[in-house]
Amino acid sequence: MKRMICLMACLLMLLMPAAGAVTVLTASDDTPARLQTARAAMDGMAVGRYGMTPVTDVPDGVYSVAVESSSPYFRVVEATLTVSGGTMSADIVIGSTSYDRVRVGEEISGTVRDGRTAFHIPVPGLNVAFDCAAHSVKRDQWYDRQLLIDAASLPEGTLPYPLPDYALIEKALDAYLPEKAPEPVEAEAVAPVAVNFPDGDYAIEVTLTGGSGRASVSSPTRMLVREGRAYARLLWSSAYYDYMLLGGARYDNLADDGGNSTFEIPIPAMDAPVEVVADTTAMGEPVEIRYQLTFYAESVGDVRQVPQEAAKSVLLISLVIIVLGGVLNYFVKRGRR
Repeated sequence: MKRMICLMACLLMLLMPAAGAVTVLTASDDTPARLQTARAAMDGMAVGRYGMTPVTDVPDGVYSVAVESSSPYFRVVEATLTVSGGTMSADIVIGSTSYDRVRVGEEISGTVRDGRTAFHIPVPGLNVAFDCAAHSVKRDQWYDRQLLIDAASLPEGTLPYPLPDYALIEKALDAYLPEKAPEPVEAEAVAPVAVNFPDGDYAIEVTLTGGSGRASVSSPTRMLVREGRAYARLLWSSAYYDYMLLGGARYDNLADDGGNSTFEIPIPAMDAPVEVVADTTAMGEPVEIRYQLTFYAESVGDVRQVPQEAAKSVLLISLVIIVLGGVLNYFVKRGRR
């Protein structure tokens, strides 16, 4: 019974407008629609929890607080809130030197110490998301971020009133919207297709479609046959791909020398598009992009057709010619003596 009362109280809070005024629900109110709107708002939040009310009446003092960031690449590992005369500011620390400046209304330079970067920023309030653009040192680009200082992280007794249990509010919303789509279940890793070739290395033609159309993979590419099953060694046109997803399995970049991204993945089918996802950092933030790979069974041939192998053959032949030329030149000069 107590649980039901709590859930109903939370739902009443959900149905209040953001300004905090109480709305009296009548039979004509479209309550299910409003709950769906609340769900959409909650799912679209980058930081914080649904129904959070801004807190600005924090007593003067210095407090250790928790800060939520919309990006895992700008994670605040330490923060100190200072309140003086009703004005709030915070010293936040990120656990890297990847960003050297932020913009919170104005541009603010960071201070690096022990592999971490600190920024002193103004704070509009607690439990309210605010913009904090960050400048990437490596990319020399600005990226939009949002931060939120959680009022619940203040020391107990700092505020003269209790804060709502926002986690319970979200739980109540979930309880009254059972039709919410279930979380996706990761598929099992795909099995490589069986082929009628002896174990060894071959060349196979492959095409890549999808994405923006700017990326490509080298073709023919190397096909590896292991225990009668086919795998592909893919070489991308970019060095910024860090992993691929195929089925439920992740395949990491094998190139550790700064060269173009290289992956070894199973070939689940021939002559049919294979759905894959490749994660690129070319735009600064990691982005997963969907592609389709098609491997052509009739194109299987000698591994020396692979461009990299052909380049090695050309290089070897060139070296042989240079050596033979040097030897021939030596004997010619010796004969003239």
